[in-house]
Amino acid sequence: MRRFEREQSIVKVGKVVLGGQPGELPTVLIGSIFYDRDPTVTDGSRGLFDKKRAEQLISRQEELSEKTKNPHMVDVVASTTGAMERYLDFVSGVTDAAILVDSSSRDVRLSGARHAAEVGLTDRVVYNSIEYHVNEGETTALREIGIKHAILLAYNPQNLWPSGRPAILHERLLSAAERAGISSVLVDTAVLDVPSIGLAAEAVETVKRELGLPTGCAPLNAVLEWKKVKALGPKAKDACSASAAAVIQMSGGDFILYGPITKSEIVFPACAMVDSVIAYEARLHGIKPRSNEHPLYTIFKG
Repeated sequence: MRRFEREQSIVKVGKVVLGGQPGELPTVLIGSIFYDRDPTVTDGSRGLFDKKRAEQLISRQEELSEKTKNPHMVDVVASTTGAMERYLDFVSGVTDAAILVDSSSRDVRLSGARHAAEVGLTDRVVYNSIEYHVNEGETTALREIGIKHAILLAYNPQNLWPSGRPAILHERLLSAAERAGISSVLVDTAVLDVPSIGLAAEAVETVKRELGLPTGCAPLNAVLEWKKVKALGPKAKDACSASAAAVIQMSGGDFILYGPITKSEIVFPACAMVDSVIAYEARLHGIKPRSNEHPLYTIFKG
């Protein structure tokens, strides 16, 4: 790793602080819940789910976060507006973590953002995400709702190479976020499949170098969709998942959407170790952790 010449932005979402130079702050780890085919969900349309199991999963992520000092967020995924509201009410009631409002439907995302604002969650809600097909209706709605934090999905269908990510940010997404009144911008460099993890990692470094924005992506979902990984052995998927996260961290990533929250047991220890390695080496560049709440000072004690 090295120090980026450009000053790096640091933002705060709820209690979570992220961004900065590699080695200053630990990687924020974000687990998803209530996604399509989540076994916790019994009826995705109505937002019915196993509350006891869901709370256990969120609590375990929280415990691992406390042990490692890697901050955590919960990515709430829904397919309908009613389900989104039920999920947000539940998650906000069992944890004080920051929450991502996530859906493939723009209407569901906006409905979730509106509900979050109505119940007083604006400070710790992240809109996931503003994408290349954003329109004025979406930006106007976000401004009216008063959403402060958003992820910009830097997927560029015209240029899938690393250079396409900052290009779509400059051409469309940053101006859309400004019109939407977003004060804290996070950038997702868009992983499409396992081989593209390298492109996304290069794009993380490029965005950090050129724009200085907190940046990350979701590499583990690609590993989970990789069918042939099973042929490599019973533990191959877990090993490859941890490796995928490390690739993004070593490129300067500030956050990782690690897929199903059930994977917290794999991701937190691996990422905490890599964060410690990065922070130890960063001292050569005059960079130190911003506080003692860092894996470097916690997982190697005693």
